[in-house]
Amino acid sequence: MDKVFEVIEKNKMFKTGEVIGIAVSGGIDSMCLLHFLASNKEKYDIDIVAITVDHCIRENSANDTMFVMDYCRQNHIRCHRFRVDALKIAKDKNIGIEQAAREARYGVFDALIKKGIVDKIALAHHISDQAETILMHILRGAGLSGASGMEYVRGVYVRPFLDLSKDEITRYAYQNDIPNVEDETNSDSTYNRNFIRNEIMPKLRKRFPSVDQNIVSFGKACKQDDDYIMSQAPIDGVWIEDKTAKIPLNYFVYPSSVVARIIFYALNKIGLSVDIEKKHINMIKSLADSANGKKINLPNNGIAIKEYEYITIISNKKEVVASQYPFEIGKTDFAGLYEISVKRTKILDIIPGRQLIDLKKISKDAIWRTREKGDMFEKFGGGSKSLRTYLIDKKVPSRLRDTLPVLADGKEILVILGVEISNKVKVDKTTKQVCSITYTTTKK
Repeated sequence: MDKVFEVIEKNKMFKTGEVIGIAVSGGIDSMCLLHFLASNKEKYDIDIVAITVDHCIRENSANDTMFVMDYCRQNHIRCHRFRVDALKIAKDKNIGIEQAAREARYGVFDALIKKGIVDKIALAHHISDQAETILMHILRGAGLSGASGMEYVRGVYVRPFLDLSKDEITRYAYQNDIPNVEDETNSDSTYNRNFIRNEIMPKLRKRFPSVDQNIVSFGKACKQDDDYIMSQAPIDGVWIEDKTAKIPLNYFVYPSSVVARIIFYALNKIGLSVDIEKKHINMIKSLADSANGKKINLPNNGIAIKEYEYITIISNKKEVVASQYPFEIGKTDFAGLYEISVKRTKILDIIPGRQLIDLKKISKDAIWRTREKGDMFEKFGGGSKSLRTYLIDKKVPSRLRDTLPVLADGKEILVILGVEISNKVKVDKTTKQVCSITYTTTKK
């Protein structure tokens, strides 16, 4: 297993004192990884914990996780067992079972990381997995990035076995008498991964014995080229916040290969890079020459929109349930999307992000809500317009208009949160009580 030690050291996978969560299905690969790290945890001064997930795809799937639990109990290894309903997730989200299982599994891993229960997640992918991944990406229309395959280290995810062959893992299991179970769905070639593994790769290996290593070598060459092109991509101006990325339109004048990297960078930053194919990148590129407001759908509930000087990419668009909230001093949680803060103040300085209003000019019937048909707004300084027209004039993105809180008195809009206040509530020489309005965005 010298290759594994070299991979760990070369990629600086572990730090002293870290808790490493090991994804263990009960199969031979993950059981060998569990055994290897348990046997070498003192060498790296790390602690380990097994993580096993029942996807509820098979009737007896719980037996595999119980097998892992029993092995860990016998070998004094901590183990966390989880149960997710991949079939229900696939149905609810209208996605394939493979994707649903993966999302659920990584959801468990991410939650353990966020809660501080583990510091990193170790996965048992090996050379054949890498070759299959690269081939599958190519067949789905991936570019250099997809053809690069899996990384040894990607954030908190590490793959110590990525340079090992399946034969080397099998030999390690035999030498150390490591038990394992076989997932019966592995033989079901209706799944894309299994089709490549069971139908395509055996035939390629028969004709080209070194096919796995050759595909992996090709992937490494792709990664070198991809890394260089990415180093030339100007990404400093890409605006990222929560699940939204905004790419300036002037970035789309760069060479096509550079633009593709900028787009993929933005997608990756907001968690939308999974299942992205070349056709999706091209669709996003085409938005630069389209009309303002043009929108396309992306995998995993993503959307891309042309918004004035930007191409905006959004993951998991938030929807607001029609709600009304009374205007009051203090904090108001607006539909889980905004926290609106209203305070009395004597400081009349103009501060970015703060709106000042005359409290006495606010009707007791005023409420915070979202826009409605027929809303009117009297601009600061005079002149009345429909709220719809005013928001367009102010270049407020269409995706935000239906979720943006407004302070309304009937159909009269007094405050557009973070945008403008009405002339009717402005502070003047007669004002005796001034309120400041600020807000923060929150996650639903």
